Amino acid sequence: MKKFDADYQMLQAMYQDGYFPDFLVDKVRALVWDVVEFLEAGERDPSAVQKKFDGMTLAINGLQGEFEDNGSELETVARDSIGETVGYILQWFGLDMEAEDAIGLRDW
Repeated sequence: MKKFDADYQMLQAMYQDGYFPDFLVDKVRALVWDVVEFLEAGERDPSAVQKKFDGMTLAINGLQGEFEDNGSELETVARDSIGETVGYILQWFGLDMEAEDAIGLRDW
């Protein structure tokens, strides 16, 4: 089973931008990391992988109120950062999916 790239910095743009509270970016990262662990375990079935990404995306959608309560929101920088991270994960694990499809349930 393939391990994820230990040198890759997930959500780098969000962590570098003071607009996003780190503790909330950490919550997003934990949701993304759950998908990584799922893939590290060897899952490659496209429908199972999409279902896992859907769950992650819906959970991130659910964080929008917390971002707003802390003077932030999931907007362009966040969308791009999450999309870039998901794209890297898909590439790393050799999955034939587009990042936009993987996070297609997003409302941010």
